[in-house]
Amino acid sequence: MDVALRNIRGNIERLFDKNLTDLVRGIRNNKDNEAKYIAQCIEEIKQELRQDNIAVKVNAVQKLTYIQMLGYDISWASFNIVEVMSSPKFTYKRIGYLAASQSFHPDTEVLMLTTNMIRKDLNSQTQYDSAVALTSLSCFISTDLARDLANDVMTLLSSTKPYLRKKAVLLMYKIFLKFPEALRPAFPRLKDKLDDPDPGVQSAAVNVICELARKNPQNYLGLAPVFFKLMTSSTNNWMLIKIIKLFGALTTLEPRLGKKLIEPLTNLIHSTSAMSLLYECINTVIAVLISISSGMPSHNASIQLCVQKLRILIEDSDQNLKYLGLLAMGKILQSHPKSVTVHKDLIMQCLDDKDESIRLRALDLLYGMVSKKNLMEIVKKLMVHMDRAEGTTYRDELLSKLVFICSQNNYQFVTNFEWYLSVLVELTRIEGSQHGPLVAAQMMDVTVRVQAIRHFAVAQMALLLENAHVLATAAHRNTMLEVLYAAAWICGEFSEYLPNIRSTVESMLRTRPASLPPHILAVYVQNVLKLYGRMLGRAEQSEQPEDVDGAMVEVNQVAELIVETLPAFASSADLEVQERATSALQLMKTVQKLQQRGERLGQELQELFSGELNPVAPKAQRKVPVPEGLRLDEWINEPSDESGDEPDAGVDYGVEVFVRAESRAAGPAAAERRYQPTAEELQKSREARVHEQTHNPHYLKGTVQSSSNNYSSMAGELADTPVQQLDLDVPLRIGGFANSDDYLKMQNRSYKASKKNKKKRSKKKHGAQKSSSEDEAPPVVHEVSVGGEMPEGARSSEDEKDARPADDPHRALDINLDEPLAPDEVLPVRAHRQPGRAPPAAAAPATTDARDRHKKKKKKDDKKRKSKKEKRAPEEERAEPAPPAAAAEENGRKPEDDIEFWLSDMPATATPAAAANPAGTAGPADGAGPAGTAEPVPPPKENGEPVSNGATKQKKHKSSKKSKKNKKEKSGRLLGYEEAVGISTPSHEVVAPGLSDLPDSRLQPLAENDRLKLLYEPRASPTDDDRVTVAVLVTNKSPEPLADIQLQLAASDAAELLEQVEPFSLEAGASRELLLPLRVREVTAPLKLAASVTSHTESGGDTLSFKLRLPCTALLVGQLDDKQLFSDLLAGDRLTARATCLVSEVTDDFNQVLRRVAFWGRHTVVEQIDTTASLYSRSICGDHVCVLVKQLAAGRLGIDGKGTNQQLLSNVVDELRAIVAS
Repeated sequence: MDVALRNIRGNIERLFDKNLTDLVRGIRNNKDNEAKYIAQCIEEIKQELRQDNIAVKVNAVQKLTYIQMLGYDISWASFNIVEVMSSPKFTYKRIGYLAASQSFHPDTEVLMLTTNMIRKDLNSQTQYDSAVALTSLSCFISTDLARDLANDVMTLLSSTKPYLRKKAVLLMYKIFLKFPEALRPAFPRLKDKLDDPDPGVQSAAVNVICELARKNPQNYLGLAPVFFKLMTSSTNNWMLIKIIKLFGALTTLEPRLGKKLIEPLTNLIHSTSAMSLLYECINTVIAVLISISSGMPSHNASIQLCVQKLRILIEDSDQNLKYLGLLAMGKILQSHPKSVTVHKDLIMQCLDDKDESIRLRALDLLYGMVSKKNLMEIVKKLMVHMDRAEGTTYRDELLSKLVFICSQNNYQFVTNFEWYLSVLVELTRIEGSQHGPLVAAQMMDVTVRVQAIRHFAVAQMALLLENAHVLATAAHRNTMLEVLYAAAWICGEFSEYLPNIRSTVESMLRTRPASLPPHILAVYVQNVLKLYGRMLGRAEQSEQPEDVDGAMVEVNQVAELIVETLPAFASSADLEVQERATSALQLMKTVQKLQQRGERLGQELQELFSGELNPVAPKAQRKVPVPEGLRLDEWINEPSDESGDEPDAGVDYGVEVFVRAESRAAGPAAAERRYQPTAEELQKSREARVHEQTHNPHYLKGTVQSSSNNYSSMAGELADTPVQQLDLDVPLRIGGFANSDDYLKMQNRSYKASKKNKKKRSKKKHGAQKSSSEDEAPPVVHEVSVGGEMPEGARSSEDEKDARPADDPHRALDINLDEPLAPDEVLPVRAHRQPGRAPPAAAAPATTDARDRHKKKKKKDDKKRKSKKEKRAPEEERAEPAPPAAAAEENGRKPEDDIEFWLSDMPATATPAAAANPAGTAGPADGAGPAGTAEPVPPPKENGEPVSNGATKQKKHKSSKKSKKNKKEKSGRLLGYEEAVGISTPSHEVVAPGLSDLPDSRLQPLAENDRLKLLYEPRASPTDDDRVTVAVLVTNKSPEPLADIQLQLAASDAAELLEQVEPFSLEAGASRELLLPLRVREVTAPLKLAASVTSHTESGGDTLSFKLRLPCTALLVGQLDDKQLFSDLLAGDRLTARATCLVSEVTDDFNQVLRRVAFWGRHTVVEQIDTTASLYSRSICGDHVCVLVKQLAAGRLGIDGKGTNQQLLSNVVDELRAIVAS
């Protein structure tokens, strides 16, 4: 009766609860106080979650899901979400899994409670329960869940329902990322799904394998025949796109594969109407043709076909297709530039496109289309586009591309550097550009590298300095002032080419210091001294006395001008300008005093700035050898905690002392802080300019229309209006500057003349093939210095390394899938075990009975006997390669699915991939692999002689039952058994393995010379905190006795010697053990203590200096008095530090490795199950260290650690890795 009343009361209360509809309606009605309303709703939801009615909890979780979508944190309700997920009702379960997929992440703490629940749902008889678990698991799967549920998910690959097979296939990809050890055991089942009758499952398998092969394509080369069959038979465009992408990556590894693909890809290009598929086919054809170096005579036809199709995409009105066409055209340009250069006009038209991304992609194409013949023409068109371009961003992009086009590959296509310098000078007139430093750097680089144009460059730079006021007027919005930096430096560095030094000096000195940035003023001051020294040297070297007198008068006038002007520079707010101006002023006054005495100082003054400057080689700084012992990634002085907490983002130690940072003029550092006007501001300024022109009586007015549309139409009409050349007495441009158009006209005239001569010669030679004018390169006028200086002792280029980040999960998936599976490469099967009992054998699948297991065992034994016979066969017979078809059948594959057989009709080419791992080669011998595999044990020996076969058989017969039991256990053995976040729990006591194969002590070499030999062993105290005793064994190696031997330890902040060692004596060949008690203040990193030993003989004294190194493991105590402490540590939250590492190529037996780790690492073994062991230790300062050592596949060993001190744990794990690898 009470239960019925309680249910009735709960149903009545539910009538007044808010559901999701009410929540959404309430949020919409409280737009002004949305946060307050949601906070009130969350409080109500918390009350609902405390009730026992599951329906009320489901309603609350449903509302929380919507609130989480609005950006609110609901992690506090994780346990309640798990409760709803475990509901047996599907409608409730679906809401719980939806909330989990939205709010859970791999580090969510409650995920450890969901393992059995998710496994139950995966094995449910209802496909919808399994499907919702598969879908949600992909959103929050962690490493532990992937390891524990991999076998259950792989079982669903064989489900009778395609709906579940498809979801299971897709989830396997997430499992591989989190648990890479599952890839090899699961890959055969995944490969079988490529032939699944359901197209959805087949497409899912293709997607997973293609995604795995995207980062590691070499491991999936053997699947090429299967994918080729799918490509030629499937009609699913999306699946074809995935397969074709995969082939594009595989062709670089196997050139013979490319020759197979050309024909079907060409047919797809001709037949398909899907633009996405067409684009991928063209991309793969390009990759194929790049990989084929020879033996493909008709590749030009394929390239022309691709270019024609891409032209159709570029001419399409759809901007997306146009962009993709330009993108693919850029890939063809890298290998076949002539085929793309033909469509240069189409690319130039794209520069006028309204979409900026299209224009930028066209600019990238122009970068690769230039040649020595068309460089001037392309640059001219880009400069015309630059004048018409609206907006500073696109104009800056045009300018940077123009410079990069000319300077690529050390100015490979520039034949006349006078033309290029004239282009750079013309670029200085562009207003609002942010690439002034780039133009200035090009001026300096060209002048330094090309000696033949230095006289021309100096003349142009002098003109720039004389007209610096033109650039200074737009300083607030222009960075082109940087060219004055380059101009002043070039004129000063190469002053021997400057005809009128006085004019240049006066141009720099008449500049107002407030109008230029400080770094330009500093260069002005420095180069004024250079020019004055050159001018004085010329005057003193004149041969005629009258010339000397006239020149000295001019020099004295320049000196007076410098002395008068430099004080204005010395009053600058910039410290660098102040220092240089003050130093130069005092130098000039000293020179004037010495000149009054009649001394000649021109030669000495020029020697101050003498020396040839050469270009620096690229990557020279990177190749500077790092001195031994220097660690560039370590702090010189570690920052203190107090300073680290204070924000120092606003501190700038490079700004001026006496002025505000905002007052600095335009420069490269301030370019990022430039103000960019908005479109509305530009429109207002344009209207203000039109208004000013209308009311200005001195302005020649025309018809002005206010609307923007009329304005654009008027601009178009003005562009078509013919320009009338005005005959003016005063030129409109600054005289003296070279014009780049003159060089272009001169080049065109030379082309026409050479073309006429070519025609005359071709008429005389009948039947000769006409050469295209495109292939004719203009003559090189100037040579550029390509080389550069390298530092002394420069290192060679670094080897190519894996560029992927260390935390990229695809690095761990770089696994060879062609090798047969080792016996221990099985997916972990979770099984319950009780304390004090061995883990039970894993239950066999329902589809496998005892008879099947017996057949498998028989086949395995037959295979072993066969391998032994093959080992006894002669080497000559084993060395003969089997035919491809036979090799394929021997490996259990169909001949048509083997890549060597599939490509056997092609000429064999030696490729690195094929040579390294040819398909069809025999795998490793049975039994080879890590410890614990079925490796044949050699017969034991008695008294040095091998035991007879009969005795061996008798021993085998006695242990047959035990071996059968062990095989059963190993068949279902856990590679990574259930543990708490990577650490196993101590369920029963395990006796530590014996140390019979280890030394009796841990004495290690410390130091040695002609007299003494020192060994040492650190001994951490298990009872006294922060105490460690270092035992030092001192041995007298000399033939005479040693007296007054004294060991001294230098004072250190890390450790303190508690008791000094008294001096002692040693006879010849005698030894003595010394004990050094130390108090260690902190155990976080290895200790290095300076020490020395002094000894005396009749002939004199001697000192042996050395470093006493104490690793972190030497400061550990491997003692566990109470096993409950280990369990409490793992169950609690004290172990906040985590560290892990992976050791490859471990060839020793796991038990041997474990003994080394426990002995040299000072750990105690808490529990060992097969090839997994838990260890414990603590530092002498009380920090706990828990370690899990487990053997993985392919000779790898994993070390996972948890502790209370992160720095200590990281160092301990690193030292354990070194112990395992030793």
